[in-house]
Amino acid sequence: MAIQPIVTFPVASLKSKARPVTEFNDELRQLAADMIETMHAAPGVGLAAPQIGVPLRVVVIAGRVTLSDEQRAALAEEQSDAGASAASEETLAPSLVLINPEIVEAEGQQVDEEGCLSVLEYATNVKRFARVRVKAQDLDGQPLDFAAEDFFARVIQHELDHLDGTLFIDRISPLKRSLYRKKLKKIIQAEES
Repeated sequence: MAIQPIVTFPVASLKSKARPVTEFNDELRQLAADMIETMHAAPGVGLAAPQIGVPLRVVVIAGRVTLSDEQRAALAEEQSDAGASAASEETLAPSLVLINPEIVEAEGQQVDEEGCLSVLEYATNVKRFARVRVKAQDLDGQPLDFAAEDFFARVIQHELDHLDGTLFIDRISPLKRSLYRKKLKKIIQAEES
């Protein structure tokens, strides 16, 4: 496994639509393993393949996101006993790997703050569906079909947007987007000097 560099806005490849996965092999397994390691190292709760420069429809979501509040609390306690690390989290709550995922049903709405590993130093409220039903494949090409609510649903929608070349800042007002671009310009100038 290897931590990969994360592509950040305004790199043009983030605006491209990812290709479907057609081969389920060791190369795909290695990509998923690298994505999981990269996500934990960032740290983040989800990562789409385009965020590491791979234009394939692959998403990973931290296992803790899929748990109930009670299960998350138990996981946090177990992690503190095990010396909280990404490896212990992955052992206790394995990440969810979705290949060629799509939302087939959605309902309700929620508004909450989002940030993104590919959008530097910015978070804002974004409107999303409250509940979604997802169809995807696992690493062996077997079908998956499940429902997600609340934060889990938000993470799925955010990551699936990446597969279609959409960033969360594309879902906010033009004024907020403009303010972020100005902030980003200052960040980039500060890094260059």
